[in-house]
Amino acid sequence: MARGFDTEVAFSWLCRRDRRLATWMRRMGPIPPDPIWRKPFDPIDALARAILYQQLSGKAAGTIVGRVEAALGSKRLHGDTLGRLDDAALRACGVSGNKVLALRDLARRDEAGELPGLRQMARMEDAAIIAALLPVRGIGRWTVEMLLMGRLGRPDVLPIDDLGIRKGAQVVDGLDVMPTPKILAARGECWGPYRSYASFYLWKIADLGAAAKAPVKRSQD
Repeated sequence: MARGFDTEVAFSWLCRRDRRLATWMRRMGPIPPDPIWRKPFDPIDALARAILYQQLSGKAAGTIVGRVEAALGSKRLHGDTLGRLDDAALRACGVSGNKVLALRDLARRDEAGELPGLRQMARMEDAAIIAALLPVRGIGRWTVEMLLMGRLGRPDVLPIDDLGIRKGAQVVDGLDVMPTPKILAARGECWGPYRSYASFYLWKIADLGAAAKAPVKRSQD
């Protein structure tokens, strides 16, 4: 599968399919293709960073990642580099005990050949990638969805548990409360096969709705 998709086609498709979302999309203008879709990357490194970013602000997580990189003497977070540090050294960088266990499990599974590489992922369906990565300790569905959307450029992913996307849908539909993940999944059926592109707008709409609050940096940014 090619990484990324034609955002002009996605824009036109969504504007035809959803009048309420289209009002916001036209006001905001087309979101261009993300240049990161064309850049090669190491999925293990991306997952390790995702683990480190979990449940932390972007600033705090970035500080910890910087400490880990400095301790490793490498910008590459992988089994062979993470193995240079024992658990105590990782903890000294600010990595929690649970995250240390998650990083060790990620490295072990990679060394055992249990995890797909970038070339393999290019030939895999979204559901197969999710199934392959969910067994890793500390990796949930949302984390894999961010990888699919942010790095692999898959066009039809809707992270129904993401609070930003649920908030964006609330604003678009003028709801008193955020839709539940189940309701959002049903609501998003009309956005296929470009639910990722709809999600990009919902994030931006949620950010506009909370203009006084800075958007949160995500690990895949």
